[in-house]
Amino acid sequence: MTRPSLFRRLARDEGGISAVEFAVVAPVLIFFYMGMNEFCQGFMAQKRMSHVTSMVADLVAQEKSVTPANIGDIFDIGGLIMKPFPDSTLHLRVTSVTQTAGVAKVDWSWGEGMTPRQKGGAITIPTGLISDGQSLIISESTYDYDSPSDYLMPGLTRFSRSYYLRPRHVDTVGCATC
Repeated sequence: MTRPSLFRRLARDEGGISAVEFAVVAPVLIFFYMGMNEFCQGFMAQKRMSHVTSMVADLVAQEKSVTPANIGDIFDIGGLIMKPFPDSTLHLRVTSVTQTAGVAKVDWSWGEGMTPRQKGGAITIPTGLISDGQSLIISESTYDYDSPSDYLMPGLTRFSRSYYLRPRHVDTVGCATC
């Protein structure tokens, strides 16, 4: 058999085309699957961190006064909400502010992994949330997400969120020892 006739015969043969197509498509599908898995894990971690932030603000806003121990317990609940993700890189801070003469000032602040804000210090809040004499609870969080495989998202990805709520049962939520 001559070389040109061998090539013509191989060119007409379609017996192994499915195997070749599979060999080309399979790595692409596996890559997409791994990418979507990693994206979904990161998205779920971000949503849980966001839920923790709103939960902290909500529970503090329902109280008449809090203590550092109460706030620590609330932060511990946040760690449980983050499961199955590690809570070691979850950093939380809750702050009570009151607006006077158009300036919001910190009444008290408590943090875990984040430095508490300075008591009496001015703080910038979105306009229109409160007016003079009103109080606001601000919950802030950051979470450093480390992808399990570091394939598509190498290193840490930092998520952050702030949540604002007004106190529910009193004008200002107190914390004498914060």
